[in-house]
Amino acid sequence: MAELVNLNRERLLERFLRYVRVNTTACAETDVYPSSNGQWELGKIVLAELEELGAQDAHVDEYGLVWALLPGNVEGAPTIAWNSHLDTSPETTGENVKPQVIESYAGGDIPLSGDKSKIITMAESPELNELIGKTLITTDGTTLLGGDDKAGIAIIMEAANYLTEHPDIKHGPIRILFTCDEEIGRGVNHVDIGKVGAVAAYTLDGGGAGDIDVETFSADGLTVKVKGINIHPSIAKDRMVNALRAAGAFLDRLPQDQAPETTAGRVGFIHPYVLEGGVAEVTIRILLRDFETAELQVKADIVRDIATQVEQDFPGISIQVDHQKQYRNMADGLPKEPRAVEFAEQAHRELGLKYRLSAIRGGTDGSMLTEKGLPTPNLSSGQHTQHSPLEWVCLDEMIQQGQVLIQTAVLWGQA
Repeated sequence: MAELVNLNRERLLERFLRYVRVNTTACAETDVYPSSNGQWELGKIVLAELEELGAQDAHVDEYGLVWALLPGNVEGAPTIAWNSHLDTSPETTGENVKPQVIESYAGGDIPLSGDKSKIITMAESPELNELIGKTLITTDGTTLLGGDDKAGIAIIMEAANYLTEHPDIKHGPIRILFTCDEEIGRGVNHVDIGKVGAVAAYTLDGGGAGDIDVETFSADGLTVKVKGINIHPSIAKDRMVNALRAAGAFLDRLPQDQAPETTAGRVGFIHPYVLEGGVAEVTIRILLRDFETAELQVKADIVRDIATQVEQDFPGISIQVDHQKQYRNMADGLPKEPRAVEFAEQAHRELGLKYRLSAIRGGTDGSMLTEKGLPTPNLSSGQHTQHSPLEWVCLDEMIQQGQVLIQTAVLWGQA
């Protein structure tokens, strides 16, 4: 059995706390890449740390992507890549994050100091039962934490630091890549797979510990524009065509049994998540998700049929539906390099750690990297209750995943 490496616990915690205090909230309402200045700021912080530990080819490119290379010490070993993303979800603010560290968690619900109405409950987070005595980091209840995916960044940075401090550990070259705007589906838009130069990669962007995500949703998006006719309400009779009323009817007709609130497991969904506009025009943004890629078109056709019905029922209304491809199920591309998953499994076994192959109702940069030809399963990074003010991470799980990451690199060094 392989030995669990002794990662620097205090340094890992300090890294994570430093990273989450930088507001890197992604913004879908702009075409600028990256979509927020905080991603540049965090990228420069991480770059300085990579340079300090002696990584080669460390730089931030014109798109805000952070690149570095840990040279290998095994001749002829293949290059692998480690990836996490700099941005955080726009679903909850990431401004002025105040992380709360709970040493030796004693059990029970966790009230959050910044908002007394926010409580992390054991009923909603039953995994807390397995983490008694561990170190947890929470929000104060007024922001998200940013464990998605700054926990992943911190794990990768600490694992890289450990390898540079222990040159006796045999491994091949490791490309480090931190991407931007993953949360709004643009994470690998500017990634050159040839520049990565790896045979396989690992994203550190999963929940808890011990998960090896080998399947994700396939995903598309729809932008629906409902156009009416605005005129002063005092003279509106038989002249105004209210796009808001038509938009309400459109939303009401979306199938309730295909909503994220009513689906689970392998059932996909149609999810309207943005509504903005007025009498003249309303914009609705919709997520389409399914494990079967062909079902995305089926869902898009349902939405188009509803749009046509609403146009007929509201004379003067026109509805435009634009369809955008997003990412694809990584299960389609992982068989290209089966060792990517096999070595992750073997690393857990050799370290005596439990693991499971899992399918997630979401996606990662690994989904897109795999589609681009770089097989990239997703590993856990200690995150829990992502995208919300109830978000928290477990430092002990982060340490475990760093140990797994290093052991996986060792196995590639023996390939």
